[in-house]
Amino acid sequence: MKAHPNKHIHAAVEYAISKGWHFVAGGSSSHCFGRVRCGIPAHREHMMSIWSTPRNPENHAVQIIRRVDHCSPDKT
Repeated sequence: MKAHPNKHIHAAVEYAISKGWHFVAGGSSSHCFGRVRCGIPAHREHMMSIWSTPRNPENHAVQIIRRVDHCSPDKT
């Protein structure tokens, strides 16, 4: 994974990866740094775009962590 320029967002993406999520680099928009997707096959809708330059990077990092924590193996 390439490093995100913001340390808070980079740490949040690393947290997602440590919880079994996958990072997919790039995107169709130049503002999209990549996406994180849940590693559980039944959770196809559990994903989130990672923005290159969000308005508030700290809040974006919190949103990433919240999305990861909200997903658990028993949810289908």
